[in-house]
Amino acid sequence: MYLHLVMMEFSPAADAEFFARVEAYAERIRQECKGLSIYHFGSNEAARSLGFMHAVVSAFESAQAHDDYQVSPAHVEMKTYMGAFIQRIVVFDGAAPLLVAA
Repeated sequence: MYLHLVMMEFSPAADAEFFARVEAYAERIRQECKGLSIYHFGSNEAARSLGFMHAVVSAFESAQAHDDYQVSPAHVEMKTYMGAFIQRIVVFDGAAPLLVAA
């Protein structure tokens, strides 16, 4: 399993139309990207968010599936659209053991 987490702080210009469009991109990614186990765009409810109020949380079957996602048309279009609204961003990418519920 390969994890990809992106935490973002958006400018005040990120309105309801912005979030609806981002969610539409997220749905397109869920439909089009192979090897995707989890893909979620949502708000951060943590009191210690340090301003990173939204995140993409995703898991891929392999590092290659993640790499393919990075250059997919849906992801490239999403990043291009979101870029003007992002004030700060933090990204984590890394392999993880298969997670199994206890």
